[in-house]
Amino acid sequence: MTTTTHHPQRTPQDAPAAAAATRQVGGGVFSPRQLLTSLPDALRKFDPRHQLRNPVMFVVWVGSVLVTVFAIGDPSGFSIGVAAWLWFTVLFANLAEAVAEGRGKAQAESLRRTKTDAVARRLVDGVEERVAGTELRIGDLVVVEAGEVIPGDGDVVEGIATVDESAITGESAPVIRESGGDRCAVTGGTTVLSDRVVVRVTTKPGESFVDRMIALVEGAQRQKTPNEIALTILLSTLTIIFLLAVVALQPMAAYSGSAQSVIVLTALLVCLIPTTIGALLSAIGIAGMDRLVQRNVLATSGKAVEAAGDIDTLLLDKTGTITFGNRRATELVAVGGTTPEELAAAVRLSSLADGTPEGRSIVELCAERFGLSAEPTDHEKTGEFVEFSANTRMSGIDLGDLSVRKGAAGAVRAWVAENGGEVSSEVGPVVDEISAQGGTPLVVAEIRGGVASVRGVVRLSDVVKPGMRERFAELRAMGIRTVMVTGDNPLTAKAIADEAGVDDFLAEAKPEDKMALIRQEQEGGKLVAMTGDGTNDAPALAQSDVGVAMNTGTSAAKEAGNMVDLDSDPTKLIEIVEIGKQLLITRGALTTFSVANDLAKYFAILPAMFAGIYPQLDKLNIMHLATPQSAILSAVIFNALIIVVLIPLALRGVRYRPSSASALLRRNLLVYGLGGVVTPFAGIWLVDLLVRLVPGIG
Repeated sequence: MTTTTHHPQRTPQDAPAAAAATRQVGGGVFSPRQLLTSLPDALRKFDPRHQLRNPVMFVVWVGSVLVTVFAIGDPSGFSIGVAAWLWFTVLFANLAEAVAEGRGKAQAESLRRTKTDAVARRLVDGVEERVAGTELRIGDLVVVEAGEVIPGDGDVVEGIATVDESAITGESAPVIRESGGDRCAVTGGTTVLSDRVVVRVTTKPGESFVDRMIALVEGAQRQKTPNEIALTILLSTLTIIFLLAVVALQPMAAYSGSAQSVIVLTALLVCLIPTTIGALLSAIGIAGMDRLVQRNVLATSGKAVEAAGDIDTLLLDKTGTITFGNRRATELVAVGGTTPEELAAAVRLSSLADGTPEGRSIVELCAERFGLSAEPTDHEKTGEFVEFSANTRMSGIDLGDLSVRKGAAGAVRAWVAENGGEVSSEVGPVVDEISAQGGTPLVVAEIRGGVASVRGVVRLSDVVKPGMRERFAELRAMGIRTVMVTGDNPLTAKAIADEAGVDDFLAEAKPEDKMALIRQEQEGGKLVAMTGDGTNDAPALAQSDVGVAMNTGTSAAKEAGNMVDLDSDPTKLIEIVEIGKQLLITRGALTTFSVANDLAKYFAILPAMFAGIYPQLDKLNIMHLATPQSAILSAVIFNALIIVVLIPLALRGVRYRPSSASALLRRNLLVYGLGGVVTPFAGIWLVDLLVRLVPGIG
């Protein structure tokens, strides 16, 4: 039996990407040790030029300096305590940002260790010359053989090889890279394990994919997103309003005969402005990108992460995303008096040397349901395998006086007719029914003893991945519309779409059709996300608001998208949307908590300031704080400590449950709004119990 060699294909990354990421960055779990290791970076952030970037914390920094000056001029337990805890407030805010940045820098450092100064074998007019990898330029051709490191990013233009990309993706299984198609891109620093390839360099030295990865995960270089800028403006406005309110209090206090010290007024200002969210805002944004890195996804900017949280429409390729990608034999339908066992024997024989996924699935089906051997006998090995071709649209085997063919209905019918046989009337309805249900029919026929006849039909099904209907239901609950994009005919596309549970589908899709659909959605004010890996996907990736390119794809696709999935798992787009929503929800939840927080601190400080003049205000002292000084100092201490308490939540993110916007708002107000009011009452009261023990304050 003559056979053809089939190159192995990369298997889908079914394991969660987070497992690979855990190996790289230790997961996303917060460790108290991170506070200590990030302390030097936090101390460096006391630089006023750094503080100026955050208006809320800059006000706290200025207040700390002011109170410190007054405390030095008139030292007391109260003034020194307030000054110290104001500085701790700034320190804890710096610490939150430093911890978030530190996790990104740890990932960047691990990536730097993967960089290798490789020696390249550059081809010039067909002659090899050895040069340093740093001397390569765009368009250069380099030869890489087994055991050698690929010197720079590029596309394979000749040959096929297995490549170890574990240093980049964390996945130990080697991958196939070959010329042509959508699996030609290679990354500098990865290692060729077998065979020989010629690579065309596509990046300049210092601009490789690894270099860009390092720059992306460095939290310190992360620019503020539009939502962050808008929230910063809001917080700055609130700070100005509270500043004016505090300044206006002093004339009132002086008129009443109880002028307040600068220390008390500063403490009041710091406690009333939204210091909690101001301190954690940067850490929340950095942690959002870090959560993507933990799942082996790189975002070119924070804007892409936020856009993922606001997505309205999700475009998903059918093959490899919604379905497994390889059609599988799921049913054998015998016709014309043929028994199922006879059909199984015939179609197994025609598929023994068929190395395609469809052929292997037919042999597996025959072995599983009819107990037939998956391996050919010695006699069967003497047969001649007939490969599938676009002209014949059939494949099969010739074994002595027996010939078996399987393939497209029209081609097999013609083959039977050419050999003097008749096609059973049962074949047409079976073929039509399978096609109408979204399957692919393969007609099986044989010539035995000079008589040609059709034995039956094999149903090939594009199997939908388990759990997809449930995941699409979750997306629907988030208000996201899902659209399946496929090159199949509308009949097949509808059957798959109904089985998977997507909201809509685009059949017989060409690159320009994807672009048109994306633009149509965007013109309606919607944000669109999609995945892609081929050069033909690049225009749509660039047009979409969130374009996730597969790492196995072409360089053009990776350049066009604003995210790169190192695991090349198209279904991860759903996780990316959830991470984006978690980022937005975390920011909203902590903003709600911070604003609600101020209400309780208001009840702690204002009664303490004026209770001596207006005894009626003592009724507002519902926490029964010991003295005005202990009340003010307790509020300042709580204001600082709550930042440290919330750092793990800011880094981990608020748990996201798919639900409507109104349900999320109710949950936010109930948990973080009410919690923001109640927590300070208990916290300030507990701190006051300790503060009142300090001589001169309690």
